[in-house]
Amino acid sequence: MTTTLYEAAGGAEGMLRLAYAWHRRCMADPLASHPFSHPGQHPQHSERLAAYWGEAIGGPPAYTESMGDETQVVRMHVGNGEHEELNRRCIELFELALVDADLPHETRGPLLDYFSWATYQMMGEPRERDAIPDGLELPHWGWDGLVTGQRPPDHP
Repeated sequence: MTTTLYEAAGGAEGMLRLAYAWHRRCMADPLASHPFSHPGQHPQHSERLAAYWGEAIGGPPAYTESMGDETQVVRMHVGNGEHEELNRRCIELFELALVDADLPHETRGPLLDYFSWATYQMMGEPRERDAIPDGLELPHWGWDGLVTGQRPPDHP
């Protein structure tokens, strides 16, 4: 049985360490802290982010079963205009957070690829919140990239 990226990255605990590390780095950064400064930030943002990332990389459907769906996530992130510098900075901080969270070295490249891809997917068309269709499926990412048409292999 092949180990999923989620399992290799430490499962729920690994994703939580990563989410906390990335959030700490973002909050300490003048540019990257801006998206987190708006009112209405969920008090369990890091926990929800860890569940989302975990589900995306082969973990259990904790996010979509109890926290939200992909349509809500995309609507939350679109309509903010171009922000290439912010995207690049958030990706840089994610790469540093992978080290901070002490995730296994072999998982860092695929996780960084996922985060970079996901960051730019949020910038895609359409850019208006009300144009985002209902029922979007959370994309899944494996060792070799985007998994199309199915959950990653070996998902329970």
